[in-house]
Amino acid sequence: MSRSMADIKVGLEGVITAAGQAPKEAGGRGLPPVHLWHPEHCGEIDIRIRRDGLWFHEGTPIGREALVRLFSTVLRLDPDGYHLVTPVEKLKIAVEDAPFMAVRVDRDGEILRFLTNVGDAVEAGPDNRLRVTTDPETGEPAPYLHVRRGLEARLTRPVFYELVEMAEERMGRMGVTSHGEWFDLGSVA
Repeated sequence: MSRSMADIKVGLEGVITAAGQAPKEAGGRGLPPVHLWHPEHCGEIDIRIRRDGLWFHEGTPIGREALVRLFSTVLRLDPDGYHLVTPVEKLKIAVEDAPFMAVRVDRDGEILRFLTNVGDAVEAGPDNRLRVTTDPETGEPAPYLHVRRGLEARLTRPVFYELVEMAEERMGRMGVTSHGEWFDLGSVA
């Protein structure tokens, strides 16, 4: 169901308020417990996250980085798609690929640490797996990192190239390890 402009403004204000009230983790971001919220009021809002990680509202880029980061804290993936969720409202949005982009990777000993475009710091490991899909037509790899509760970040090309530089070969496959887990990046060929 599409919503009127007046409803959308209230919806956006509600999302901003709910996200802003999230408790702050020590030295980190506040992440509201969106997985516990099951509001009765559901609808859609004209927000789209492009493949390159840019967020749009009504066709216009959301230029305030702080607002995008705030919205990202109330983003949830449900079986029917992506939603911005508050205790009283659930608004479906469009996501072209992954909602986030991994824009940095650092190796600290045996741990790979990633930073997303919305400020999430994620360590690859058993709970936050790396995966690579390959386009069957072009053969181009598409690497992803699990961030939280089913939400993923697509690795930017420079970040993926850094991983390839760190990779080691095992039985004809290239991969990296983090937290003792092996992540296959693709065939040596």
